[in-house]
Amino acid sequence: MILINIGDELLIGQVVNTNAAFIGQQMAAAGFELTDVVTIGDEGEAIRQTVTAALGKTDIVLMTGGLGPTKDDITKKIICDLFHRELVIDERTLEHVTEIFASRGMALTETNRQQAAVPQGSTVLPNPLGTAPGLWVEQDGKLLIALPGVPFEMERLIKEEVLPRLKSAKQQSHAILYKVLQCTNISESGLSDLLEEYEKQLPPELKLAYLPKPGIIRLRLTARGDDEAVLKSMLEEHFAKLQQLTLEYAFTDEDIEIEEVVGRLLVKVGKTMATAESCTGGYISHLITSVPGSSRYFQGTLVSYSNDIKRDLLNVREDNLKRRGAVSEQVVSDMALNAMGLFDVDYTIATSGIAGPDGGTEEKPVGTVWIAVATPVRLTTKEFHFGSRTGRKQIIERAARAALNMLRIEIEKDLR
Repeated sequence: MILINIGDELLIGQVVNTNAAFIGQQMAAAGFELTDVVTIGDEGEAIRQTVTAALGKTDIVLMTGGLGPTKDDITKKIICDLFHRELVIDERTLEHVTEIFASRGMALTETNRQQAAVPQGSTVLPNPLGTAPGLWVEQDGKLLIALPGVPFEMERLIKEEVLPRLKSAKQQSHAILYKVLQCTNISESGLSDLLEEYEKQLPPELKLAYLPKPGIIRLRLTARGDDEAVLKSMLEEHFAKLQQLTLEYAFTDEDIEIEEVVGRLLVKVGKTMATAESCTGGYISHLITSVPGSSRYFQGTLVSYSNDIKRDLLNVREDNLKRRGAVSEQVVSDMALNAMGLFDVDYTIATSGIAGPDGGTEEKPVGTVWIAVATPVRLTTKEFHFGSRTGRKQIIERAARAALNMLRIEIEKDLR
């Protein structure tokens, strides 16, 4: 299967191509392997040549984008040219489009009406979230699937229309299975060295991939083959070995973010938390509140960016600020401990550091971050050096995830 993403906005970086990642993940989980992903602009000849070349290489081509009502949306016309068909009005789609505009108090123009035009003989994939339907076009053993580029519309069509149809039509027995293990507090090279012998001993059906992001390394173990039962057994066996080797660094065997891991633990112990952030500027609380249901355990944050706020609202001792500096173990300890009383919670995280690009010294270079985690019975502090070359954004992200991991470890201690 080849995926083609259409849109000038993707090529110039105005919009991040999240569609490719979502489709790749969904197809792999369903046992369909993408052999190529191509991104092209809204130019007719480029679309024509790319689709023609893709159909020459594979039996299934999936496209996103170019199905809207504007002049740069020309995908349907090109499909008609390639498959020698005409555009015809699909009455059910026209009724859907008409209802949408009526509900908005808007008149249906001829341009809007053309949203219901589809290549003759194609199967229309209803789009309940928008006006552009998906298209399923089959001819001479080839299948072309065209979907709108709007992510939430595309995602629903993939789940509710495309995957069920592909699974129903699937004849080959080829299977793709994978499991994910996420690690922190170790570099990618360090993890690679640790797993060198493990990788050498993997059977040919299994492949280990390293997927790093600031502060986290995702290990994905993928199995490919024809016998799904054998693959599953093989995957489970070697994944268990992987877990044992990374026991010191792994924090979850699910493909979820660390903030969700922490949230689940807090729900499990029935406790609450808050943050007192300086260098992370509220990023930790942003991650926490991105998880649905976080109001069950998250009480709030105080972004104490200045020393005055640290002193006046968090009661950080003046002596610590003057003698040790804001970026110090003593200051984050005060922040974490005093935030517990301020928010009346069971756990707190405090951060103070130098995210750069300026502000570093020889003693405390850019990338230096102190983190404290307070519990009702323990206070844990740690100094991190995230380096100055990674950039401000990466330092903040790495510090936030390191802080959440420290909290995870403390909660797990309370579960023992």
